[in-house]
Formats: sequence, C-alpha cells, structure tokens
Amino acid sequence: MTITITAFESSPDRGRGLARDMRVRWALEEVGQPYACRLVSFEALKQPGHRRLNPFGQIPTLEEGDLALFESGAIILHIAGQHAGLLPAEANARARAIAWMFAALNSVEPPIVELSMAMIVERDRPWFAARLPMLQDRVRARLKALSAFLGEADWLDGGFSAADLLVVTVLRRLESSGLLPDYPNLVAYIARGEARPAYRRAFDAQLAVFAAASKGSG
Repeated sequence: MTITITAFESSPDRGRGLARDMRVRWALEEVGQPYACRLVSFEALKQPGHRRLNPFGQIPTLEEGDLALFESGAIILHIAGQHAGLLPAEANARARAIAWMFAALNSVEPPIVELSMAMIVERDRPWFAARLPMLQDRVRARLKALSAFLGEADWLDGGFSAADLLVVTVLRRLESSGLLPDYPNLVAYIARGEARPAYRRAFDAQLAVFAAASKGSG
C-alpha cells in the first residue's frame, strides 16, 4: 500500500526543512518506507477536499489505504508502531520514548513557536521589545531542562528513536534565534540528527520541492 503525505507546494521556510512534513519524511526514511508526496497550495489547504484529511487546513497528512491521519506527532507514532526502527522493543523504554515524543510537541515546541512567530509578525509592534525577553526566557527554561537531561549522551534514552527525531526538528526552529549556542550539547545533538543518512534524504527531498517551485516562478 503506497503511503501518500502532503506538503506545501511552496513552503514559507524556503527549503530549510522547518515545515512539519519534514518530520514525517524523516520518519519514513528511517524505517525504509517509500512514499508519495502530494503538494498543496495555501488555497487548497482550506478547501473541503483537504479539510476532510485535516480539519484545521494544515500539513502534513498521511493516507495509507483507508487510513487518513493528521498531526505530525500522531503520524510518526503510527509509523513507529507499524515499522521497526523508531521505537525500542522493550516495553519501558518504548513508553519513555513515547513520553518524550509528547514532551517534544507539548512542552518544548509551544514556547519556541511562540517566540518564532513573535519575531516574524510582531517585530514592528510597540510592545515587541518589552515582550521579547519574556518569550526568550520561556524558551531558555525548556532548553536548560533539556540540556541537563541529555547531558553527554548521544540520544535521549539509549539509541536514536522517534523522540529524538521530534526533539531535533523542534530545536532546529531556534537556529536563527541566538539561543542555542548557550547549550553546546544541544547544538551537538542537533548536528547528530542532521548527520543521519535518513535525515539527509528527507531534507534533500523537501529541498527539491522548494528548488522546483523557485525555478517555476523565476
């Protein structure tokens, strides 16, 4: 059964791999599952056809036979449950990895996204200068806790897992924030994730979409 995912026809991140389809691409590459990618425009995201797949008009979605899923975390958990390579076999280790998947999306990502969006859409507002330190401190609190937990380990809990995949992709959103250099073990952690062959294949695939879109509009 062919897996089909959706991605932006023209991604606002300009090919940097920050859109959430990158997470799903990486997961599928890690488990060696081929997939097709259906590109959607911003207008198509809001149409009934796509809303049937994702009620909120977002990407990514996954279709496999009669199954349709939305939300990148749910999609990756499904992939990890169906194919070896993203979750430990031992029950307790598996449970810890899933807990970290939830932590990536519920504890680590929200303050990072809030900071990122403020830097994009609020920079020229009169309150931005006063609000920025608060947003940065919220992110630093998460980074400090994550850095302390990771310590000198390569991955969060033993071998690489879907938890690391999600945490790395979340942390990559901070690469232009100036906050990461204070946590060298997290910088090295991101680099280890980006060095994985499956990550490189996924990144190249999504970058090719941006390159094609840029060529078509040039």
